[in-house]
Amino acid sequence: MKVLVTGVCGQLGHDVMNELASRGISGLGSDISDTYSGIADGSAVCSMPYVKLDITDAEAVAKVVAEAAPDAIVHCAAWTAVDAAEEPENAAKVQAINVDGTRNMALAAKNAGAKLLYLSTDYVFDGKGERPWQPDDKNYAPISVYGQSKLDGELAVSSILDKFFIVRIAWVFGLNGKNFIKTMVNVAKTHDTVRVVNDQIGTPTYTLDLARLLVDMIQTEKYGYYHATNSEEVPGGYISWYDLCCEAYRQCGLDTKVIPVSTAEYGLSKAARPANSRLDKTKLKEMGFEPLPSWKDAVSRYLTEAKLR
Repeated sequence: MKVLVTGVCGQLGHDVMNELASRGISGLGSDISDTYSGIADGSAVCSMPYVKLDITDAEAVAKVVAEAAPDAIVHCAAWTAVDAAEEPENAAKVQAINVDGTRNMALAAKNAGAKLLYLSTDYVFDGKGERPWQPDDKNYAPISVYGQSKLDGELAVSSILDKFFIVRIAWVFGLNGKNFIKTMVNVAKTHDTVRVVNDQIGTPTYTLDLARLLVDMIQTEKYGYYHATNSEEVPGGYISWYDLCCEAYRQCGLDTKVIPVSTAEYGLSKAARPANSRLDKTKLKEMGFEPLPSWKDAVSRYLTEAKLR
């Protein structure tokens, strides 16, 4: 099997490439950067082939995919700066990357006869209510530019391809980049107290765990929509960003005081955030996939692997 992975300079793309390498699966990494050598952790991705690719360039995408002739494409490349997406000067770029770039990749996948796995987000929903969102829910109502762009990417994939996986994730953290946990642990080194929102509810996603699932998934024909975040400690035991921060501090032995505040009280975000990011993941097990481990276990392993404690 041969797999093309986009966005390998990011947290998830990096881990997907490592997972492919660990299983002896042929992988070709791509991103907008001239070169890529992984991070300084001895990761196997350093030895995997890489091609520079601007996904907004339809001709370049068609050429790279045609020459690579992959069996599957894992499309991780995306504009993910949620607040910056709200700036009018970024509108065209967000559209070009998340919508047009995804459409380019879907068309190229169709021409190559390849499966496409597209990473999406809970932001395609409006975040209202307390019912967990189901993978096959179609009551989309994004409340941010980012969310709308990811939904439009989903619609492009589903309208072009039959052989597709759309996997929605939330609250992502991994080794190769910035994330909430890393930021908050570093902030605790210089602050006695921190303020963290407690009215946005969901569960986080460790890219190392997610990568394993995605590689499992592309080796099947179990196409469709899925939700994949780390599991709750108990059924229905979703958490807030406040809970996540408190657990990270507890595991690190940090005594920084965490003050819970509402999203309105926090008041620093330009983009509206979903209050309800609960993603129901039971479909994974129903379709024969191994659910991601518990979020507390994921945080523990991440803190160790990232050398944050």
